[in-house]
Amino acid sequence: MKKLIALVLAMMLLVPALAMAEDVVKIGVFEPASGSNGAGGKQETLGVQYANYMNPTVVINGTEYKVELVIADNGSDDAKAPSAAQNIISAGASIALGSYGSSVSKAGSKTFKDADVPVIGLTCTNPQVTAGNSHYFRVCFLDPFQGTVLANYAFKELGVKTAYCLGELGNDYDQGLINYFKEAFEALGGTVIAEPFPADTQDFTSYLNNSAAYGAEVFFCPVSVKYATAIIQQASSQGLEIPVLGGDTLDNNMVAEAAKGTNVKVIITTFYQEGANKEFDDGFKAWLNANPEMLTNNGGNDMIAAVSVMGYDGYMMALAALQSAGTTDSAAVMAALPTTEIDGISGHIKFDETGDAIRTAAFVKKINNESGEWEFVAEQTVE
Repeated sequence: MKKLIALVLAMMLLVPALAMAEDVVKIGVFEPASGSNGAGGKQETLGVQYANYMNPTVVINGTEYKVELVIADNGSDDAKAPSAAQNIISAGASIALGSYGSSVSKAGSKTFKDADVPVIGLTCTNPQVTAGNSHYFRVCFLDPFQGTVLANYAFKELGVKTAYCLGELGNDYDQGLINYFKEAFEALGGTVIAEPFPADTQDFTSYLNNSAAYGAEVFFCPVSVKYATAIIQQASSQGLEIPVLGGDTLDNNMVAEAAKGTNVKVIITTFYQEGANKEFDDGFKAWLNANPEMLTNNGGNDMIAAVSVMGYDGYMMALAALQSAGTTDSAAVMAALPTTEIDGISGHIKFDETGDAIRTAAFVKKINNESGEWEFVAEQTVE
């Protein structure tokens, strides 16, 4: 009997040891869970988490590894970005994903570079994120393309000749996209009036009044969710009749909710439209509805944001790079990324010589003011 008890105890002690011996590979999630981009960052992270739920392991050079996510909140703050990146590096991540927000992506870039840890940008669309870097890659389209698509749609499809542009002062995403829109719109023969607003602005009345005073026919505001909801609500109160145009950051269910029941026309460009992949949509919605915390992070409903899809695709690209490298060594994974490609939910993804995904089309969609849901308008390309 004593021998049997001793054997059972030995086996019990062995179980934790076996668990500890499990092969693990870590993927960093460099995203804002707070600050002005917190809402979008949470939705982007949801896509990564769902991908991890669906694909919790990866076989690398014949060995199966459990994939662990190392999530670090960069706070939507350039000053906090390096420490968030360092937390991911210190945890031993082989590769990182993020960030929602081009400015904070750039701010954390050098920390990853110095540690030889590659990063896959999910929706950071400013060209400077990857320019001159061999460690930063990207699965989304870029602002020069998106800005041109928006300008062409406004000028040719909406038939407008004067555009008012509003973005946060010093925000690389806002100001970069406005610049590319302005270049393309003016090249078509249009007129652009652009103004910046200070960070943490809550009252946009004067800017809305300015757009009317300048005779603008479209109000372009490629801003964060926090600002976009305020602008839409105040535009409704002031009876703004011209369309509100936005980039991928406005593709958010809270933006749609802000426009519900109003007469404000909201049109955006984005990476994905719900309904394009039924299997993914159904699975993601079921997962959200089974997890109250995840549903809350998605804004309280199961509407699919395009950034979640990009989070999913970025995770799958990371797994493919790990498999191509045949090791969890971050430098080897970085070397494998340029030639790695996948068929993602958002389409086929392969990188150009800069590390940017080769994209030729963007989804244009609008908010149905009665239902508060996004509706597909067109798949827009640039000749």
